[in-house]
Amino acid sequence: QVQLVESGGGLVQAGGSLRLSCAASGRTFSAYSMGWFRQTPGQEREFVARMLWSTGSTAYADSVKGRFTISRDNTKNTVYLQMNSLKPEDTAVYYCYAQQSGSVLSRAWGQGTQVTVSS
Repeated sequence: QVQLVESGGGLVQAGGSLRLSCAASGRTFSAYSMGWFRQTPGQEREFVARMLWSTGSTAYADSVKGRFTISRDNTKNTVYLQMNSLKPEDTAVYYCYAQQSGSVLSRAWGQGTQVTVSS
């Protein structure tokens, strides 16, 4: 079973930066992709960014392109989300996921970390 541990959330002023980390562990864990979603109260969880593990290919939501960067450390099964030029509308709980196959049914989720951007 995959376990994901997130860290790095917090409170920051608009225009500031934060870096989120997500470390995956598990005896048989092998990543197909890892990435991030976010959720605000009363809203559905929305896609933020993802990386395909085999190629390093990345994808981003339009709302974060040019401001957020997803990266990884293969040796640690860890994915990072560098968030720059943060805006109040980026305020949300950020959830890391790890997917072990092409099926979204294989996704495991982290516990979530709060990011609050003040204006």
